[in-house]
Amino acid sequence: MVIITVLQAAIAMSTVANEYIDMTTHKGEHPRLGAIDVVPFVPVRDTTMEECVVIAKKYAAAVSENLKIPVYLYEEAAQRPERRNLAEIRKGEYEGLEQKLQDENWKPDYGTDVFNPKMGGTVTGARFFLVAYNVNLKTADLNISKEISEIIRESGRLKRDENGNVIKIDGKAVREPGRLKFVKAMGVPLEKLGITQVSINMTNFTVTGLHTAYEEVKKEAARLGAEVTGSEIVGLVPLQALLDTGAYYANGGALSESALVDLAVKKLGLSDIAPFDKAQKIIDYLI
Repeated sequence: MVIITVLQAAIAMSTVANEYIDMTTHKGEHPRLGAIDVVPFVPVRDTTMEECVVIAKKYAAAVSENLKIPVYLYEEAAQRPERRNLAEIRKGEYEGLEQKLQDENWKPDYGTDVFNPKMGGTVTGARFFLVAYNVNLKTADLNISKEISEIIRESGRLKRDENGNVIKIDGKAVREPGRLKFVKAMGVPLEKLGITQVSINMTNFTVTGLHTAYEEVKKEAARLGAEVTGSEIVGLVPLQALLDTGAYYANGGALSESALVDLAVKKLGLSDIAPFDKAQKIIDYLI
């Protein structure tokens, strides 16, 4: 019953998005393939990754038919290895999707290969819980946030020579690996507050914790002459991610669950931009 309800909710959400969103007028900083950019199904409790893969495929079949949009499968639901990574599917973004659909290698897994200018394309799949996590820098210099992002993200950055030219071997650009596993990052401006952020997607917090990412950003920011004022979690976060962070900062001290969460919130500065409400931000407290 829960699986059916989740599937119905995802389809209903997409139907509403189709009514109200028009990509031909959209501008923004964050990479996106379309109005319903990505719909992941995540096993939080009392379900399996395999069940989430089944839901993702049923969702893809339904919305591709109902909304006449191309749908790609990623992560654990991917049907081709080159489509596991969301960033690979998003390359070219909405603006390049029409041309991408003409490439035989990028025919959608579900739906039409005819470009839908109003909606663009959609990606769906099954994956581990992703924590959307932004670290705030007290500087308007976007180059600083970008440099830190390139250093910490797993994919790293292009390797360059002393003249700034990209180094290539056999015609292929060489990359310098990044510092943190299961971390994707980019520098973004937050103009209304006069700051920039290292915007991070943490795809496995059990390998690289929030505290690890935060401390690495602080270290690199200090090296570049910038100050970290705090951070924020976009959307929801698993309780365990905050407990792990609290335990790190407790340094062996025996604290209650509530105290560990409070310590994590304080040390990460999660209320820097807006108050962090544990009851509304921790997914375990909502289900």
